[in-house]
Amino acid sequence: MSSQLTKRALEESLKHLLLQKPLSKITIADITDDCGISRMTFYYHFQDIYDLVEWACEEDAARIIAGNKTADTWQTGLLNMFLALRDNKPFVLNVYHNMSRDQMERIFFPVVHDLVKGVVDEHAAGRHIRERDKDFIANFFAHAFIGTVRDWIARGMNDDPHALVQGIVIISDGAIETALGRLEIPGGYVAGSEDALPDEPAAS
Repeated sequence: MSSQLTKRALEESLKHLLLQKPLSKITIADITDDCGISRMTFYYHFQDIYDLVEWACEEDAARIIAGNKTADTWQTGLLNMFLALRDNKPFVLNVYHNMSRDQMERIFFPVVHDLVKGVVDEHAAGRHIRERDKDFIANFFAHAFIGTVRDWIARGMNDDPHALVQGIVIISDGAIETALGRLEIPGGYVAGSEDALPDEPAAS
């Protein structure tokens, strides 16, 4: 069995067990017994159960959002993520109630940041904007989106995902472009070029 297939088998066993008991009550032995894989094989791929949970969530989110990271499609990617979370509601709620805020942030941030950064880079192409400023914008909106997702899960995931995404679009539509416009710096630097713009002006 390939490494990816082994990880998927462990993920499926974890999700199956999460329908039966809380994450805190599941042991590595439970998972390996369920899918017929040795403990040694488990530890070859993951440090512990939480490492498996993080990998599973990151992989699922990345797969769902893939192909929807442009200025015209990011809303679809975000909606697909909400819908997928709702479709896996028992799993998501179980994980949410057994993981810390930092762990949840660590799971969602890389994927959502990648989604937003793609939009920021698209809008910034050919413009005089520092890389650190583009990262700041992407970080800001990623944290805002993740906070909305986390609050939705905390409320039991009962709010309509379409309405939530529509609200996010209304608030953020044009905001990224506005932020980039305010951070644009006249000069010879072009976003995406090999020439780096100094972060701070040289002292006179």
